[in-house]
Amino acid sequence: MQLYCNSLTAYSRLKTKEVKIGDLLLGNFHPIRLQTMTTTDTMDTMATVEQSIRCIEAGAELVRITAPSKKEAENLLNIKNELLKRGYKTPLIADIHFTPNAAEIAARIVEKVRVNPGNYVDKKKFEFIEYTDVEYNEEIDRIRERFTPLVKICRQYGTAMRIGTNHGSLSDRIMSRYGDTPMGMVESAMEFLRIARDENYHNIVLSMKASNPKVMVQAYRLLIQQMDAEFGEHYPLHLGVTEAGDGEDGRVKSAVGIGTLLEDGIGDTIRVSLTEDPEFEVPVCRDLVKRYECELQEAKPEIPVGTIEQMPYDPFGYKRRETIVVDNIGGHHPPVVIADLSKIAKITPKHLESIGYTYNEPTDKWYIGDAAADYIFTGDQVLDFALPGTLKVILNASAWNGAEDKNKYLPIYHTTDFLTACSKRENSGLINFVMVGSGLLGTPLFLDLLKCLSDTAISSKTVLCFYSENKNAMQSVRKMFVDAMNYGNKNPVIIVCDSNWQTIDEHLIHYSTECGALLLDGFGDGICLGITKSSYRGLLEVKSEELKVESETANANGQFLNASGRNYLNNLSAEQFINSTAFTILQATRTRISKTEYISCPSCGRTLFDLQETTAKIRSRTNHLKGVKIAIMGCIVNGPGEMADADFGYVGSGVGKITLYKGKEIMKRNVDSAIAVDELINLLKDSEAWVDL
Repeated sequence: MQLYCNSLTAYSRLKTKEVKIGDLLLGNFHPIRLQTMTTTDTMDTMATVEQSIRCIEAGAELVRITAPSKKEAENLLNIKNELLKRGYKTPLIADIHFTPNAAEIAARIVEKVRVNPGNYVDKKKFEFIEYTDVEYNEEIDRIRERFTPLVKICRQYGTAMRIGTNHGSLSDRIMSRYGDTPMGMVESAMEFLRIARDENYHNIVLSMKASNPKVMVQAYRLLIQQMDAEFGEHYPLHLGVTEAGDGEDGRVKSAVGIGTLLEDGIGDTIRVSLTEDPEFEVPVCRDLVKRYECELQEAKPEIPVGTIEQMPYDPFGYKRRETIVVDNIGGHHPPVVIADLSKIAKITPKHLESIGYTYNEPTDKWYIGDAAADYIFTGDQVLDFALPGTLKVILNASAWNGAEDKNKYLPIYHTTDFLTACSKRENSGLINFVMVGSGLLGTPLFLDLLKCLSDTAISSKTVLCFYSENKNAMQSVRKMFVDAMNYGNKNPVIIVCDSNWQTIDEHLIHYSTECGALLLDGFGDGICLGITKSSYRGLLEVKSEELKVESETANANGQFLNASGRNYLNNLSAEQFINSTAFTILQATRTRISKTEYISCPSCGRTLFDLQETTAKIRSRTNHLKGVKIAIMGCIVNGPGEMADADFGYVGSGVGKITLYKGKEIMKRNVDSAIAVDELINLLKDSEAWVDL
């Protein structure tokens, strides 16, 4: 194993123990299983059954149902029996927080129980407590006493268990010793796992969920390393980004976190947590998983790119790769976005609207949005109109030679052409972009390039563009970064990611996974998302068809959704879609903030208000507050702990009652839900976080 996976340069699934959940086998190289969670009141048997069936028919292989107390746990039997009566044998999972007695009832009824080690025994009061080793071990004994009965019931009934850590609900005890860290998340689960192993119970799945994909990925990697060190084996892993939100944001954030781990062969089951109806989560899960069922496993063999012998970065802690500054790229500058407009036959000022620039003819001024691309690539096309002041154009080097304005227009070279130009001292662009493919790995040409860039006069105005056409593209590009770092190269690098998928959701998952995995490890000073010509045409056709179809299901705003739950009625052009995706990926990886961030739970039977409608209301009034993080939580389980990463919180505290937070501090209690959104706006204004439109 290389640190936390089988290989850092090739796709290879991590071997895990086999777990039996009813008749379903998970782990040990079985297919990656798809699951979701109901949002109905568990006491409403028929509503829960009907929603479970919709999820199952959408492709869910496991369905989770909340059981907040004994009465809900007992009603799981009625739900299970009704599903069996209708011919559905899909395993059910009871979701437990705070109530061991409910877990012990549910474990006798359903095929799997989920417990949260942060609140199964411990309570969270946000208190710092200094423990001696003796006192800490006494706390472990207390957990053992309370947790062991559930373990014995699960072993007796053949019930599986997920020990599911959440970043936001770590106990005060764990927080006091380990802090708010990925290692604290790992130890929270390991304490429970050690107790289960002592009872010879192994039918266990583990998870390390967080709303921040950086934290989530680091925690899973550390967990694998810890299991390997202690046990020499690995339990199956359930992957998920908690409170991912809705729409494009939720899908991108989920794909960044889950996809990063799947790329390294990690993960045995996944759930995408969206603030939407649960059946809409399943197609996103499928789009994530099918990449490894067909693209990576059944396509042409992977192209070997060698192994990584020396790790120049820490995969367990984020640190951005150190680079020199070339104009506004690299160093401490946020990653730039390069928009590919090369497929447009004749680019006009109107086309720049799709990438964040709006021209006002009466005032003869350009207005630049927060999500405006920094550069555009036009292929061989020199534009016949004046550009906004900050925007520059990248041209193929042959076309650049004929461009008059060498300040606004910049050349991009293939590696061989760049080296030739270097030898003749002909590359005189203010910035020279160089396309470097993974096919050069291990070749003299790659070494020649790095040697050439040892010349400060050349290096100081050169930006590299790493790309790969391998099916193991992410690993190949990662190897390029590693080799460049080990050589000592510090030139900024643009991650170039092309997609040959067909649908909007497939492109979204592809870009988020391949770019997100690199950005989370500190690689990349910019991204450029591309699309093959056939996929470009297909995307336009798909969008045209989707705009004609109005599903019978509408969301809280009355916006019609397609089968995957995404709203397409905004009629984005292909360029708008790709530009928006680029900025959303940078936002999800916390490398460049361009809009408001919403940490919104996916709802469940505990939710005390209409989460989808409320999220839509809050988003409609606050989506201009760049950089502000707002958590919208349905109940106290996903309350102050789960929203620890947010600036402000809107949390259900009772039927029709909301509690408002600033950070972890309660600002207003039991606010009537009819006025709670207005009160949130007032809180933002009082906290000087509000900006008038």
